[in-house]
Amino acid sequence: MTASAPTSSQIAYDTLDAWIDAHFDEQVRYLQALVRVPTDTPPGNNAPHAERTAELLAEMGYVAEKHPVPQAQVREYGLESLTNLIVRRRFGAEGGGPVIALNAHGDVVPPGDGWTHDPYGGEVVDGQLFGRASAVSKSDFSTYTFALRAVEALAAQGAALKGGVELHFTYDEEFGGELGPGWLLQQGLTKPDLLLAAGFSYQVVTAHNGCLQMEVTVHGKMAHAAIPDTGIDALQGAVVILNALYARNVAYREVTSKVEGIQHPYLNVGRIEGGTNTNVVPGKVTLKLDRRMIPEEDPVVVEAEIRDTIAKAAASFPGITLDVKRLLLARALKPLPGNQPLVDALQRHGEAVFDEPIPTSGTPLYTDVRLYGEHGIPAAIYGAGPRTVLESHAKRSDERVDLDDLRRATKVVARTLFDLLSPT
Repeated sequence: MTASAPTSSQIAYDTLDAWIDAHFDEQVRYLQALVRVPTDTPPGNNAPHAERTAELLAEMGYVAEKHPVPQAQVREYGLESLTNLIVRRRFGAEGGGPVIALNAHGDVVPPGDGWTHDPYGGEVVDGQLFGRASAVSKSDFSTYTFALRAVEALAAQGAALKGGVELHFTYDEEFGGELGPGWLLQQGLTKPDLLLAAGFSYQVVTAHNGCLQMEVTVHGKMAHAAIPDTGIDALQGAVVILNALYARNVAYREVTSKVEGIQHPYLNVGRIEGGTNTNVVPGKVTLKLDRRMIPEEDPVVVEAEIRDTIAKAAASFPGITLDVKRLLLARALKPLPGNQPLVDALQRHGEAVFDEPIPTSGTPLYTDVRLYGEHGIPAAIYGAGPRTVLESHAKRSDERVDLDDLRRATKVVARTLFDLLSPT
């Protein structure tokens, strides 16, 4: 039996794949250059990385619009400098076809201890590239840039495409995204029809948890430890509040999500500060808590419940007073109507390139993508990375990305862009 001739679409996919293979060494060097400029947040001095990224993009023929956030806003936010980048590329006539934005964040937590590779070296060992943000998510600066370049190369060969692609490279995901994608959207600098954001290669994420972060300051009265009855121990009061908060986790296990990949709410107290010396009754203790919210929960109800728990616990310890303030409210991402063509294309090409089904799922993380969703922009999360966050070592020592995953994810994204930009 004679094999059927390849379709025009399959020829296009093969051409995209071949271009990415031919330029992959260049793609790796680009990622190494991005990793070598630190973006530790805090302190959040990230404008230099945006400048370097713009330089690298210019070498590829792209003009990156630089959108610096006013310094007063940046300082108030707790960062040092922040410049967001947008690259815009148009295919076909103006006004026709969808505009697809590709967003990745360059900021990352400081490296911490325990590294066996230079966290800013971009060293390649056994097919893996090591470095802070190599997986989350400077890898997808690389994925998205080279996917766009591959599509442009195909268009230059005569492929009829219609629509636009925007690269959104932002720098405050670790602080909630309000001065990254949130700021770009509020300023009216972009309003794409679809959004693809940095993720991992073996699943398409369409929903994620929300996050409420709060700061609780417990005020007591300092006293000499030799005469403790003359003071009010803020730390003992804080322990009562901590116990009440942690007790909520037992009840949260009974509140389950219907979203695959998301289990139940959880509360974590990640930072405690207070006291002045070992021989002084603590007069002030500050707790910072993180409450993960499943997509089915109402953030208003969740915050009210947390505040009520804190107030009741404090009332049981006479003499202390409280200051309670919200630090962050990141709403959950829920699938929006209109994201299905994007999701379908990613799954179809993911299965073809990785030779295994690529499921949709939710994630217990929270991301910048929610901000696009709040502006009515259908979105999905997909990019270069392993099956789990744990495997990537994200936020731990020796963060890494497998270069084979990087190569194949770039092909999936390039093929998806081609499908979405091809007139029906």
